[in-house]
Amino acid sequence: MPISTEDVMDERRKVQRHCTLKAGSITFNREAGVDCRVRNLSPAGACLEVASQLGIPDEFVLVVEIDHVKAPCHVIWRTATRLGVVFDAQEPLRHAHAGARSAG
Repeated sequence: MPISTEDVMDERRKVQRHCTLKAGSITFNREAGVDCRVRNLSPAGACLEVASQLGIPDEFVLVVEIDHVKAPCHVIWRTATRLGVVFDAQEPLRHAHAGARSAG
């Protein structure tokens, strides 16, 4: 059985990602945005699924409303409909369901 790109990436991850299927948004240039699906997620990065890679820059902010996540990130790999990102934050990403409190 052939090995997929995502399987190879799993072996090189420093932090295990958890499978998920959540709505997200790739935001950039203040007004521009692209809808995406978050396929897996960890405190260090994520795998995102998009309809098309066209116009998606190498750096953007990932927004996952349901988890109150707004994380600057950059792309480390791409396929036709998926991209792997690493979060740029100094501290690991914290999820609302893990007990993190949101400001405000």
